[in-house]
Amino acid sequence: MSKANSRNFTIKRIPFFPNPVEAERLAAARRGDQREFSDLTEPYHRELQVHCYRILGSLHEAEDLVQETLLRAWRRLDTYQGRASFRAWLYKIATNACLDALDRARSRRLLPAQTHPVSDPQAPILPPASDISWLEPFPDEWLIEATAGPEARYSAYESVSLAFLIALQALPPRQRATLILSDVLDWPSREVAELLGLTVSAANSALHRARTTLEKHYHGRALEGLSPSAADERTRGLLERYVQVWETADVAGLVALLKEDATFAMPPSPSWYRGRAAIGVFMAATVFADEGMFPGEAAGRWRLQPTQANAQPAFAIYQQTGEKEYQAFGIHVLACQADRLAQIISFIDPSLPVRFGLPPTLTG
Repeated sequence: MSKANSRNFTIKRIPFFPNPVEAERLAAARRGDQREFSDLTEPYHRELQVHCYRILGSLHEAEDLVQETLLRAWRRLDTYQGRASFRAWLYKIATNACLDALDRARSRRLLPAQTHPVSDPQAPILPPASDISWLEPFPDEWLIEATAGPEARYSAYESVSLAFLIALQALPPRQRATLILSDVLDWPSREVAELLGLTVSAANSALHRARTTLEKHYHGRALEGLSPSAADERTRGLLERYVQVWETADVAGLVALLKEDATFAMPPSPSWYRGRAAIGVFMAATVFADEGMFPGEAAGRWRLQPTQANAQPAFAIYQQTGEKEYQAFGIHVLACQADRLAQIISFIDPSLPVRFGLPPTLTG
């Protein structure tokens, strides 16, 4: 199993016994003070979102499940007896809430290349697939806010990369949770077993099976360039040119930025394209075409705002809706190799830029 080259961010450890402030807030919450309960749980909110996202692969569902976790915790607060840290108790509730959600719905989230054959760039784009759950992008800012501390088997950045998340989807939900708790959060076997309601030997067996399966689907990768904030000058120049070619609808310019075998996907449509030539044909006929799939003059149709997603360079993309107004359209997540783009995933969802802390509209 490959280990990451850098361990800059992992979940911080919280002491077993609550500090005086936490103990006071816990006592007040037990007496029915909802404000004190909110103050008590707020420090764990972001890391619980990250945890739920790793298990579910969905930003929207992760947010919902954190709210469900806090609701369950409030209702069951009298059952917390202090045998584990309050943080561990919240993680137990969150993990079980996620497993319950996976039991009720599809347990796997994928990307178009895992579900459909490569598309013909001259054929119509396939409509959104209602029978498939797609992976969703994740804002790196949340990860940075939630993590700091000693190293684990996988760094926090690596553990939200799209490649790692796709590999996790090959695991049954309970094995997925076991591996995340053990190899990402670095919890001891005893604590993992207690959280999942297993014996230590059963938890270790589940972890062994999860690692064996993961090895077949994920081989790890160096973290160089995974943190967009650490992008080198060559990568920054590539990203600047990417913005320019999109905002000027420059098909040839975009093709020049791509690796020969680059891929382009647009979930929730299952259509995806491989190769510079195919991507160029598709873009010329649709996204960058005058009066194409998006009416109006192609040049000036799009505006991009930089962000960071899944430990990769990303952009929020906005579509022109008026003379000087642009509406949020989705998030582009890019994979860079040397001085070329190896992958573009255009997550089409107008709500995503707002979740990344960006405005719903741009003007000018």
